[in-house]
Amino acid sequence: MLTLNLRMGAGAPAMSERALKRHGPLAETKSLVFEAGGKRVIDGVDLRLSVGPITMIMGPSGAGKSMLLRLLHGLDLPASGSVLWDGMPLTEEVRKRQAMVFQRPVLLRRSVAANLDFVRQLRGTTRSERHEELLGRVGLSGLERRPARSLSVGEQQRLALARALLLGPDVLFLDEPTASLDPASVLTIEEIVREERDQGTKIVFVTHDLAQARRLADEVVFIHRGRVLEHANAEAFFAGPRSAAARDYLAGRIVL
Repeated sequence: MLTLNLRMGAGAPAMSERALKRHGPLAETKSLVFEAGGKRVIDGVDLRLSVGPITMIMGPSGAGKSMLLRLLHGLDLPASGSVLWDGMPLTEEVRKRQAMVFQRPVLLRRSVAANLDFVRQLRGTTRSERHEELLGRVGLSGLERRPARSLSVGEQQRLALARALLLGPDVLFLDEPTASLDPASVLTIEEIVREERDQGTKIVFVTHDLAQARRLADEVVFIHRGRVLEHANAEAFFAGPRSAAARDYLAGRIVL
């Protein structure tokens, strides 16, 4: 098993005041195991996540990337091991400080505005100008009354991101959020991801897109067969991965 100490990459921007208020690891997993159908999907992962860098989780198809994200967010429970956030168990109160955007947008059969209102109602807050601000950031201004499911796939994903950001999360999980999207939507989402990172939101991002990882990652966690094979500053990882599996992956070869 491999213990990871995630640190700011040399080229990463300075952390905001919000981020600097934290001390020590933001999250830590200990001997994390998840099994499905008699198979270990996550196999003894020890992982420490710190505030600051965009952590990109990469690996071949079926490596366990999305499952690791789900375990970190508490959507699934491990067979053994633990997940701690700021030294605390993953309680509902901790989860309220997190948000997740999936590969396929999960939206209500309501208007764009009603999808944002749903999040507001869950938190018991009043509607504010932040609704309009977020819709402007994701390029959906003027579409408040449109049925959410009548939007294009790219627009739906941008709405899902706006809804997640309305929560003001300390941690934002992104599970291949730009897969199959149009270039304009990809650009918008990547710009917002950088902005959120710069403002102190911890970003944990799963992608299969090597070009995107090179553009966004401050550091890389490479996972294969449910195990973390290496962790490195993104520049160092792309320049010279240590494991044979990672070298094959970056070269475009099939990794079994």
